[in-house]
Amino acid sequence: MLRPVLRFAPSPNGLLHLGHAYSALFTSVWAEALGGRFLIRIEDTDLTRSKPEFTEAIFADLAWLGLSWEEPVLRQSTRFPLYAAAADRLKARDLLYPCFCSRTELAASSTGTDPDGAPLYPGTCRHLSAAEVKQRFAEGRVANWRLKTDEAMALTGLLTYSVAGPTPADRPQIRYARPERWGDVVLQRKGTPTSYHLSVVIDDDAQGVTHVTRGRDMEPSTDIHVLLQMLLGLSSPLYTFHKLILDAEGKKLSKSKGSTSLRSLREAGRTAEEIRRELGF
Repeated sequence: MLRPVLRFAPSPNGLLHLGHAYSALFTSVWAEALGGRFLIRIEDTDLTRSKPEFTEAIFADLAWLGLSWEEPVLRQSTRFPLYAAAADRLKARDLLYPCFCSRTELAASSTGTDPDGAPLYPGTCRHLSAAEVKQRFAEGRVANWRLKTDEAMALTGLLTYSVAGPTPADRPQIRYARPERWGDVVLQRKGTPTSYHLSVVIDDDAQGVTHVTRGRDMEPSTDIHVLLQMLLGLSSPLYTFHKLILDAEGKKLSKSKGSTSLRSLREAGRTAEEIRRELGF
């Protein structure tokens, strides 16, 4: 019988904070309880924001917390051809289309929001003719490639996935996926052959991930992941969604907001044992 496989997959675009520590510890505890393997994956597809020094800081912080993981560590920046090939398979089925809209144009034309609160794409470029698309590429325009979500769902039919928690001993429950609430999501970003949604499902399958542990804020993204797994013939893991670590204002910790980093806590004299205890481990 194959051992369960779990992963913690940070992006090296800043220093880890207590929210990352909780997620990494949560995943490690689950892996140990299941007798499984604990992997680290570096999700560095954003070549502009990802920095080698942040990758090294991730390893240092996790080791300080007392975590160990299998080597080698998978780095998504080395796997762009695989993501492009998967997108090409979807293009061959006429399930992707190029979108030339800017953020400003999207914000001005949107009539709703997706589960993340971002403007919902109204499908503007989906109606461009083949000649118009060819002309825009000839002019040197770059495009995001979006999924025709409704057509994809027509192919897959009703989608479900299994959710466990809050402990590994709990019986999983079946949940229905609702990809339509995301609209036509971006699967390839301008200048990059992938997006988070595309790369995460490909790598989870490639690494044999059996259990995906993620914060509750990521729960809606599972809609798209389950859809892509079905379209691309990939495995679908068991999911569990853990609590979020909040700041004094009750908001989720974030790198972009400058939430206190693990490095700064360590430099201030805090011990790993104190942090683990504070987080409930």
